Amino acid sequence: MLSEFQLIERYFTRAPRPGARAVLGVGDDCALLAPSPGMQLAVSTDMLVEGRHFFAGADPVRLGHKCLAVNLSDLAAMGAQPLGFTLSFALPDADEAWLSGFAQGLFALADAHGCELVGGDTTRGPRNIGITVFGEVPPGQALRRDAARAGDDVWVSGTLGDARLALAGYRGELALDAATLEAAGERMHAPTPRLALGLALRGIAHAAIDVSDGLAGDLGHILARSGAGAVLDADALPCGPMLARQERNLRRRFALAGGDDYELCFTAPAASRDAVLAAAARAGTPVTRIGAIVAQPGLALHDADGKPLDLQLRSFDHFAPA
Repeated sequence: MLSEFQLIERYFTRAPRPGARAVLGVGDDCALLAPSPGMQLAVSTDMLVEGRHFFAGADPVRLGHKCLAVNLSDLAAMGAQPLGFTLSFALPDADEAWLSGFAQGLFALADAHGCELVGGDTTRGPRNIGITVFGEVPPGQALRRDAARAGDDVWVSGTLGDARLALAGYRGELALDAATLEAAGERMHAPTPRLALGLALRGIAHAAIDVSDGLAGDLGHILARSGAGAVLDADALPCGPMLARQERNLRRRFALAGGDDYELCFTAPAASRDAVLAAAARAGTPVTRIGAIVAQPGLALHDADGKPLDLQLRSFDHFAPA
């Protein structure tokens, strides 16, 4: 049986990578990071709990990817460049096959974005994974939630709702064929953090947030912080390819309030539409204009014909009643 320190040494201690930004990484009381001169640090943390955020028995490779992806998505929403991250977890046992797979998925994504593991902690307990990620952004260029302005367009990256469709299939809420469930499940288990898009939108977009708990609820955070409202075309939302095959009301509900998409929702001046599309093209990420920011607080939804919709939506909330 591996000891705590053998576990860290074998699976999570690596030789310094080319271009490493940590002056001191894993193995001491603190890590020492060296941000670029004049940059601000962007810091975010997320906790994933077995049975709440991922199923017991989840594939460890995909879980390693997702645990870091959801944190990198926060950096993307701020327009920040990743620097490093810490990893703290509780594990029921030191299962070497699980650790090997988890580390494989984790480091594949970390290396793809130049984000190095610089420290953390381990203990025995129910499986619980916490990551804190560090990035940098030039002063005044962070894409903050409080910066939306009346007249801005509302945009979203990629597609929405396939992760929620997969969850419905896993829970038995919907009967999905195996191919549909597998394709939708890939969006749930292996989200893509939109880091290139976040960086490309610096100086163009006003406000941004990553869509983790559902578009309507997450956009609501922008509206609350900005003291504004929005009007959205529910039928303009870019549904995932598996969700697009479903009936209209389900498409609307899952795209608006499904969660686990990890796309970017952002606002930008209407005069900057060409610049937004050019930035998206540079980032290799499709974007869709789905509505507008208005002065009147609240979120109004309409269909493709402009008719108001009264949809009962509830985005994910850890402490909401079941």
